[in-house]
Amino acid sequence: MSWSEVLNGSVRRVVATAQNGLEVVRLGGLETEARPSDFRIVEREPMYRLRRYFPDDVSDSAGTPRPPIVLVPPMMMAADVYDVTQEQGAVGILHSMGLDPWVVDFGSPATEEGGWDRTLADHIVAISEIVDRVHKHTGQDVHLSGYSQGGMFAYQAAAYRRCRGVASLVTFGSPVDTLAALPFGIPGDIAAPAADFLADHVFTRLSIAGWMARTGFQLLDPVKTAKSRFDFLRQLHDREALLPREQQRRFLAQDGWVAWSGPAVAELLKQFVVHNRMMSGGFVIGDRPVSLAELTCPILAFVGEVDDIGQPAAVRGIRRAAPRAEIFESTMRAGHFGLVVGSLSASHTWPTTGAWVRWRAGLGPSPDGIAPMIAEDLPEAETGVSVTDRLLHTGASMAEVGVGAVRGVLGATAQAVRGSRELSAEAARALPRLVRLGQIQPHTRISLGKLLAEAGQRSPRGECFLFDDRAYTNESVNVRIDNVVKGLIACGVRPSTRVGVLMETRPSALVAISALSRMGAVVVLLPPTEDLREAVRLGRVATVISDPDNLRTAETLGPPVLVLGGGESRVLNLEPGSETVDLERIDPDAVELPAWYRPNPGRANELAFVLFGRFGGEVEAKHITNHRWALSAFGTATAANLGRGDTVYSIAPLYHSSVLLATLGGAIVGGSRIALTRGLDPERFATEVHRYGVTVVAYTWTMMRELVDSSDSGLDASHPIRLFIGSGMPRGLWLRTMKRFAPAQVLEFYASTEGAVVLANVSGAKPGSKGRPLPGSTQVRIAAYDPVTGRFLEDDRGLVRECRAGEVGVLLGQATGAEAVSGAMRGVFGAGDAWVATEHLFRTDSDGDHWLMDDKNSVVTALRGPVYGEPIVDALGGLDQADLVVVYGVTVGGEEIAVAALTLRPGTSLTAADLADALAELEPGQCPDLVHVVPEIPISNSYRPRRGALRAAGLPNPGVRAWYYDAGRDGYRRLTRAVLTDLKQRGSAALTG
Repeated sequence: MSWSEVLNGSVRRVVATAQNGLEVVRLGGLETEARPSDFRIVEREPMYRLRRYFPDDVSDSAGTPRPPIVLVPPMMMAADVYDVTQEQGAVGILHSMGLDPWVVDFGSPATEEGGWDRTLADHIVAISEIVDRVHKHTGQDVHLSGYSQGGMFAYQAAAYRRCRGVASLVTFGSPVDTLAALPFGIPGDIAAPAADFLADHVFTRLSIAGWMARTGFQLLDPVKTAKSRFDFLRQLHDREALLPREQQRRFLAQDGWVAWSGPAVAELLKQFVVHNRMMSGGFVIGDRPVSLAELTCPILAFVGEVDDIGQPAAVRGIRRAAPRAEIFESTMRAGHFGLVVGSLSASHTWPTTGAWVRWRAGLGPSPDGIAPMIAEDLPEAETGVSVTDRLLHTGASMAEVGVGAVRGVLGATAQAVRGSRELSAEAARALPRLVRLGQIQPHTRISLGKLLAEAGQRSPRGECFLFDDRAYTNESVNVRIDNVVKGLIACGVRPSTRVGVLMETRPSALVAISALSRMGAVVVLLPPTEDLREAVRLGRVATVISDPDNLRTAETLGPPVLVLGGGESRVLNLEPGSETVDLERIDPDAVELPAWYRPNPGRANELAFVLFGRFGGEVEAKHITNHRWALSAFGTATAANLGRGDTVYSIAPLYHSSVLLATLGGAIVGGSRIALTRGLDPERFATEVHRYGVTVVAYTWTMMRELVDSSDSGLDASHPIRLFIGSGMPRGLWLRTMKRFAPAQVLEFYASTEGAVVLANVSGAKPGSKGRPLPGSTQVRIAAYDPVTGRFLEDDRGLVRECRAGEVGVLLGQATGAEAVSGAMRGVFGAGDAWVATEHLFRTDSDGDHWLMDDKNSVVTALRGPVYGEPIVDALGGLDQADLVVVYGVTVGGEEIAVAALTLRPGTSLTAADLADALAELEPGQCPDLVHVVPEIPISNSYRPRRGALRAAGLPNPGVRAWYYDAGRDGYRRLTRAVLTDLKQRGSAALTG
């Protein structure tokens, strides 16, 4: 080649580069003469425009309607992402395969009326509406699909509809488990707080312009962005080489990006990054809680092996989030954009999608290249994109443009500090609570109503309650509370008035309790039992608040009755002349607040609640101050590590002390959502756990047995529950609960209504143990005690002796505040000290953990010494056959015989050898004298086993399911009629020979 030819070629190259460059500068790109596919705007709404592509060709040659597929773009991308070029775009290929493609066009918030105010829920509700409209036009169920965030919308809309009218779902690089794999390998426990800050303080004031979205996504893969620009400049002289990819380049570099509205971004960050509720469930659309667990239609998810935005681990989260759906995946060696734009998408993504739709419509075979998605547990640091894949994908690009990689360094650094970061996160959540608890003085203003008001100021749009598939925000709950306060004031309720609350577990009951707290009245929680009149007397109730369900009972109690709640279909049927007042009919705007009213006046040392319990067969009132309530509330939130990402589900009645002191209080302090239910039903439980995204379940006593043993539970290992919290769960049921709902743990509390004692088994390492005192709670000691005489045991100095490890005594809590002045024992362990005795006997083990032994009034006082019931319950409850166990004493000839009664689980039987094995760890003197199987053990409204009826029935009948302890043989033998007769005549001597 001559120098002139080289020179001419160089000149032509320079001229061509200049001409093409000028065209790019003037027009934004090269003119390709490509035209978009033909479409018609079928529906036009302020939120969207619905495009139907190839509207004049919606049936095949035989006149059969084509199966409709709706394509949803991401919120930040133009709808043209599915029609970049007709030959390689989605709509063109899908139409050529016999489908009827529809595309959702949300437009740009910058140009649409009200666009900057759009929320995430607006988009999802719009897609649900589009499914209905496409179904109406076509008469067929819709195949709903979406790319990236558009796929997330598709999942959410289908779950919102519970798959009604949805034939299948197809998604492309759509993350579900967002915290499992974030871009750049950013750890979830760093990303979540950052996203929380952005949602609360940035995107409430700022939206994202189109150029910001474009730049942000380009920075997610800077190597590829730099390489594509370098390639474009390097080939700028060769127009023919650039034209095939010019439409794609212009779309990704300039034309394809639209703005994001701030509220929508904030909601996305809150629900799906901070709280990861696509995995746990319970994300809220409008006021409806929704869960992906309700997806039942077939799903095809496209996974990019080298996708650093929708990483494989995040995309495959759908397998665990939607356990009832049939899920397939198609894996491609592509990045995020390559899934839907470019040559690989034209050769794989869209042909596979078309074949999938035809297969599901019964028009063809299953497509090649898809396989059932299998849930796999990756190590915590794994994202599904291997280091090898990243190197192979980006190595050549880095070499060409000389860009260094820092991703590995970031990942290694993150891994190195992971342990300390997790501890720091827990400390950051716990320390402010403990500090505030420590700052509470007798005159500090602290109450349930005050904490709810603070939650409303902190996060007005945050969800407070979930009930009957509806979410109630902090703002709406506080408005409702304030309105009820006005109604109460209009009815004459004043601070310190004792008001009984007789209501079922529902939001209106929580509102009533909170309203009374807000105005400084005393809440008397009335249990709907046969002791109701006695509770009204002991609680000195001046007025009763009832719901419609309990109205007739409330009107028989004597005090004036106020009715609250009951829903929209409430019918009261009040008698003529009735003095009952319907609070719902009082107009709060017409009530003028008196001069004495100050919201949330309650101080720490003031009485806040009156609860009731049965001790020694008698009903007793227990008085709870605001400080005592706050102690349990802050302690629960700290021990359970409750946060704003938690949803606490209460299946226990509100009048139970653990619900008021631990469940409700802990959730409010932790900023967690409170989910209420209409009753304990296994099928409802399974549905609501997924729908509400329940992470913590509150229980009382034996409540969990109905859920553990039910075959209708419908919960598998994909459930979102991480913790069960409550009090009174027997050890055997504890073990069964952890096995049934693994990997969830049990956090057992002991909160005395006397004093300020709060114990918690935080580690869960010793099932059955009540654990240790929570930080911030009062100091505890175990005082030596003789349960036979009912007296404390003293040392030679006349002071009460403190028990050694393993010795049984009464649990005492150091008196604080008003308790030190009245109601406390003085001079217990030293001169001038003050302690409050509980009603329970405890021992400590060598590690300092506390074990409940019995109630003071329930110890069996046998001739050989006291026999404690709880160790027997724990031992027999550990049998696989055992369901419920109670221990009680029966008086025979002036002495008490220790009797254990148990029910068996269905299909099981019990032998004397089983009893000997179960009770082998107990000292012979602590074994029950008699053991018998009974058909039923009564339980209370709070699910506590009752032994009164069994005790009243006396000694068990002889038979094959009754045994007595033969001390001579150190084992159990069948209880015969002869042995029983001898026992009645000689007492326990008949059992010892």
